[in-house]
Amino acid sequence: MFDSETAWQALTSRDTRFDGVFFVGVTSTGIYCRPICPVKPPQQKNCLFFASAEAAEKAHFRPCLRCRPELAPGNAPVDQPHRVADRLIQRIEEGLLEEREGLEAIAAEFGMSLRQLRRIVQQELGVSPLELRQTRRMLLAKQLLTETRLPVTEVAYASGFRSLRRFNDVFQARYRMTPSALRRGVDAAVNAQSGDSATLLLVYRPPYDWAAMLAFLQTHLMKEVEAVQDGAYRRTVALGRCRGWVSVSHLPAKNALRVEFSTSLTPVLPLLLRRLRDLFDLNAQPQLIAARLAQDALLAPSLARSPGLRVPGAFDAFELGVRAIIGQQVTVKAATTVSSRFAAAFGEPCETPFTDLTRCAARPDRIASLTVDDVAPLGIVSARSRAIIAFAQACAGESLRFNATQSPESVMKQLVALPGIGPWTAHYIAMRALRWPDAFPKEDIAIRNNLGGLKPAEAEARSQQWRPWRSYAVMHIWESLAVVKPKKKS
Repeated sequence: MFDSETAWQALTSRDTRFDGVFFVGVTSTGIYCRPICPVKPPQQKNCLFFASAEAAEKAHFRPCLRCRPELAPGNAPVDQPHRVADRLIQRIEEGLLEEREGLEAIAAEFGMSLRQLRRIVQQELGVSPLELRQTRRMLLAKQLLTETRLPVTEVAYASGFRSLRRFNDVFQARYRMTPSALRRGVDAAVNAQSGDSATLLLVYRPPYDWAAMLAFLQTHLMKEVEAVQDGAYRRTVALGRCRGWVSVSHLPAKNALRVEFSTSLTPVLPLLLRRLRDLFDLNAQPQLIAARLAQDALLAPSLARSPGLRVPGAFDAFELGVRAIIGQQVTVKAATTVSSRFAAAFGEPCETPFTDLTRCAARPDRIASLTVDDVAPLGIVSARSRAIIAFAQACAGESLRFNATQSPESVMKQLVALPGIGPWTAHYIAMRALRWPDAFPKEDIAIRNNLGGLKPAEAEARSQQWRPWRSYAVMHIWESLAVVKPKKKS
């Protein structure tokens, strides 16, 4: 998939796009590394390049102790600064990073001091954490001014500013014009919207298999909470005290998704957009993923049929977790039916302009107070009812959290420690709710059958060549199954 000269250039520039795509073995030391290893680059004549860590070890090279090539990119100690910076951006978009006290709290969640956090963000992004927050706010404000007709005051608060005066001062200093002046330069026809809703675009790296994404969501939706119709995905939204709805459709000519949302959600807009990016996997790099997975002849046909196949995420981790527990050892159709009953029984009513969206999904604090006798009559066996209640209690009590400071491995350990949750469910939740690209539910019967009837341990061994993109390999395996026989996943 690459030549030695290209690999050498990527190595010497420490190009992160090639991390996980190839490995370099150094003949003078007998060690193999990732292309982003921070050690001094070896001489080109001493380098051998391999498509996988397994190939390097087969050639009798041992893994580097600095960059840890045996671990998925992003999970070795050397990746800590980049990982912290990336998760800090997520926390800002979640709306949880406010003033100095908030920054100190975030540093504590990462297990570091405020000084360490500042140094890492400065090193990785070239700005301070507060400058990073300011930039993210200004970019959102500019998008709202140019793509919506929201009043300037609402734009200011939706972007995270606590006063209109402060917003105007920062905007003038940053862009050398007032917010109103910027809006006057935008074609009014582009922004023609009703007063009860607004529209924004969320861009992605092409290609994007929208049809596959929509089909997956349609087969897994909860009635009254979600709907798929006329090429669009719609759902109710409950974030904090805000209630409303969102509708997402595809604009392939712009490599973007069109997001229409009720203006009642404007106060939580950064968090809403973050959740939608996660749900539709908009931060994926399909070219990089395809370059790795296409090396396997098993996956190559699916990659050719479905370029840009994404991993459907989760709008809400608790909602997805309940769905995963209900889906244990049953068909997709059965799990969807029972999940819809669960939402109808325990979700709160929600008013929307759509007749098929009438309820928000159940919240953990409501479910945590239930008993098995409350849940089991919905067609959920006692063991799974207890698992759902235990899961809800862990989420409601915040002993189990899905925010950006938690690593997938630590969350999965917490999940399997709960009654009734095994490795399959933990990996499925990590794959969708935690956006972990290297999840692999090896116990999944559909995966093992499509790999030739392998046992779980054999499937795990077979999956090693797909790392760190095993979640995407799973989607291609499931997609391939749909071509020849019904799916059995949930």
